[in-house]
This record gives sequence, C-alpha cells and structure tokens, in this order.
Amino acid sequence: MKKFTDAINGLKIGFSHKAVLVQVFLGILAIIGGIIIKLDYYEWLAFIICIFLVITCEIFNTAIEKIGDYLNKEYDEKIKTLKDLASGAVLMASIGALVICIIVCLRRVI
Repeated sequence: MKKFTDAINGLKIGFSHKAVLVQVFLGILAIIGGIIIKLDYYEWLAFIICIFLVITCEIFNTAIEKIGDYLNKEYDEKIKTLKDLASGAVLMASIGALVICIIVCLRRVI
C-alpha cells in the first residue's frame, strides 16, 4: 500500500509542473477531438496509448531535470546532455502521437 501511496504522490508532484500540465491539456484536446470525430474502438486505443505515453515521458523528463538540478546547481555539460536526452524522448513520443493523430484524422476525411 505504501508504494501505491508513493506513486499517487508522484503523480500529484508531476501534475504540479507546467510541462506536464501542458501535455495533459493537449491530451484533453485530443480526447475532445476524438469525441467530435467519433473515433472507433481501435482509434480510441491508439489515442489513449499516445496520450499516456507522452504524459509519462514528460513526467520522466521532469524527474531527470530535478535530479540534474539537485546534483549540480551550476551549468554542467554532462547534466545538460542528460536533460536534452530526456527532452528528446518527450519530443519523439509527441511526434509519434501526432503522426498517429494525423493518420486517424486523414482516414476520417478521405
């Protein structure tokens, strides 16, 4: 039970960060868009997986940034590289989610 409580606390902390909230907001917009275009079962699965993947990546990115800031308050090229890698992971997940969104939406239009 303690691990579950710690995980919930981690989510609370994660959702208090602006970058995570931006991804949550974009996920909500995707859900609204999905309702409007009446996604089918498998399209919903793809959308939900993408939304959770991007938010999860952003929470990991935030954690890595916090670790870097904790380890060294001053500029450090190695820590910058770690932060850049984590940001790159968020970007990759976001691009993948966008591509899936475009494919699903184009399928509806064509």
